[in-house]
Amino acid sequence: MNSDQEIIAGLIARNERVTRDFFFGRCRPLFCNVIKMVFDGNADYDELVNELYLHLMENDAARLRGFEFRSSVYQWLKVLAIRYFIKKRDRVIEDVSHEPLYIETDCAEDKHASIDLERLFDKMPNKRYVEVIRLLMIEDREPEQLAQEMNISTANLYNIKRRAMAQLTRTALKDIEEYGKL
Repeated sequence: MNSDQEIIAGLIARNERVTRDFFFGRCRPLFCNVIKMVFDGNADYDELVNELYLHLMENDAARLRGFEFRSSVYQWLKVLAIRYFIKKRDRVIEDVSHEPLYIETDCAEDKHASIDLERLFDKMPNKRYVEVIRLLMIEDREPEQLAQEMNISTANLYNIKRRAMAQLTRTALKDIEEYGKL
């Protein structure tokens, strides 16, 4: 499974191996980060990802069929997942019950995701990009403060972040391609 087209086709065809590998393997770090961001990590990974999968498969996989390949499937899915989980969270908040709906997830302690990310960081040629990703996205530093520490404008920091994420995406896609050749 090397291309986005193959991933989407496998998901639409309800290929069990593709679906399991994609949602519970390759996308786990992505979903863990989204769950941490939207639910403060207080959610059950399997439950949320299963609900997202059902959401994608509604109406004969209309959302998957609507993917236009203008970005990577991972970037598209991240945006879709954030929007879906925020809507879900907001419905949960409106619930008057004070019973806990979710259990603490192990995403924050997912050693495999951390190891994979560090391996990708090692493969990135621009170490400044790694530093910006690490400080802004992992350590959750304030952009204005970080820009000041780096003696650059906040706008420049955002440009560096955009280029860093593009490089990380290319590095990850190349890594996935190499993984598929094993």
